[in-house]
Amino acid sequence: MASPAEGTHVRLAELVAALSIGIDLGFGQPMEHVLRQCLIALRLAERLGLDEDESAAVYYTSLLINVGCHSDAHEQAKWFGDDIAMKAGKYDHDVRSIRSALSGLRMLGAGRSPLQRLQIAIDFALSGHREVDTMIADHARLARTLGAELELPPSVPDALGSSYERWDGRGWPGELGGEDVPVASRLAQAAEFFEVANRVGGPEAARELAQERRGTQFDPAVCQAVEADAEAILSELDTGGTWDEVIASEPLAIVVSGERFDAALLAVANFVDLKSPYFLGHARAVSDVAAAAGARLDLTEPEIRTLRRAGLVHDLGRLGVSNAVLDKRGPLTGGDWERLRLQPYLTERMLRQSEALAPLAAIAVQHRERLDGSGYPHGLPGSSISQPARILAASDSYQAMREPRPHRAARSPEETATELRAEVRAGRLDADAVEAVLGAAGHRVPRRREGPAGLTRREVEVLQLLARGLSNKDIAERLVISPKTVSNHVEHIYGKIDCSNRAAAGLFAMRHGLLPEEEFLAPVPA
Repeated sequence: MASPAEGTHVRLAELVAALSIGIDLGFGQPMEHVLRQCLIALRLAERLGLDEDESAAVYYTSLLINVGCHSDAHEQAKWFGDDIAMKAGKYDHDVRSIRSALSGLRMLGAGRSPLQRLQIAIDFALSGHREVDTMIADHARLARTLGAELELPPSVPDALGSSYERWDGRGWPGELGGEDVPVASRLAQAAEFFEVANRVGGPEAARELAQERRGTQFDPAVCQAVEADAEAILSELDTGGTWDEVIASEPLAIVVSGERFDAALLAVANFVDLKSPYFLGHARAVSDVAAAAGARLDLTEPEIRTLRRAGLVHDLGRLGVSNAVLDKRGPLTGGDWERLRLQPYLTERMLRQSEALAPLAAIAVQHRERLDGSGYPHGLPGSSISQPARILAASDSYQAMREPRPHRAARSPEETATELRAEVRAGRLDADAVEAVLGAAGHRVPRRREGPAGLTRREVEVLQLLARGLSNKDIAERLVISPKTVSNHVEHIYGKIDCSNRAAAGLFAMRHGLLPEEEFLAPVPA
């Protein structure tokens, strides 16, 4: 198997740009929408006379500005049916306008029966509107967290934390306005909307948008630049070399390798896993098991390293699948399955343009293929499926069975082993890969119950269930305590870990090793 050399490194711009393609998918936008908005923001930065450090903040803020918007897709789908369709309407109206509010109300309960839609509307009026109103500010806070985890210059997390503030002070969280909003935030936000306006209606539409929102949502100086020079600012944005142009335009080349490369991949993987409470910690767990299984099959150290990294990125394409499908409790329709089958392809599409990430994409795209040709996305026969991909397929299958899903509880180790071996007998999974995975999984143990941040054992149990999306009532039934006790625990948990919603609690749980609920312990060498 071809694998990267020991000193594999990647420009951080490549990893962030790859992630940005997933952001496109999550907003129902054409691929490279975010890359184009990055170029627009840099051109605006040049016209405003920003220096290299300021331009670097503009660059990374533009690529990451909406990275937190999938974190509560579970809740978005609960209220509006299809989280991607809901976010796709972001650019139709000023989000503070009555028309935007009415558009959102029309989507309440989309895809449900009339009676269900009525109940959802009532629930939304009673409590849901408050939950939704805090989402945008939470997105910015989570984006700021990722910027810090990627060790970007401090100006970038600061700008990401203010990504949704407005010039008129009516943004989110509504603490800043005018020139107090970081310039990188102002340029990134404006470039995002100008990219859509230009793609739909050309430079004249961008000018009209600048005139309409000048001094309200957008910085007047930015709008003035667009009004004066729209053709130049918005020209040649889709010439087929957008990726290369964006990577070449990075003001400060940041390169990561070794453990920092791994840490960056893990940070991104954890963020993607936030999309659904059923997948919290899934990528890291699959990565650990796959690497241990690879060692049992005598892969070399570079091959194991590549396999471990492929495990971290194997599900990045989930960003392009609606939670109306991912979190569906009933049977999936044919259309649902078609959307799911796109996931490995989307992962490959996100990663393949980077020389350093392409080897990971080549493994990840095959992890849903099956030896009998029944898998996807390409229906490859066994002879075309690489050994690392066979190991990753068995690892992903194992971990998925050990986790809860919308339609079933987590399966026991015994049930999982039986089902995996049945897949081998049916000719779908590789026998050696499955036995290596089960051997490695024998070293998985329940995580300790004592928690970080002063969490008690009971609070850890509540946090794990809360992060999985269970209601207070469901948690009470699961732990055989009263809903009032659960409510008290949740209040204490949020105070101790300094967060206020499920997504942030889920990220805390993953970052501190509380999810998934088992950890992998490598065998002690003889």
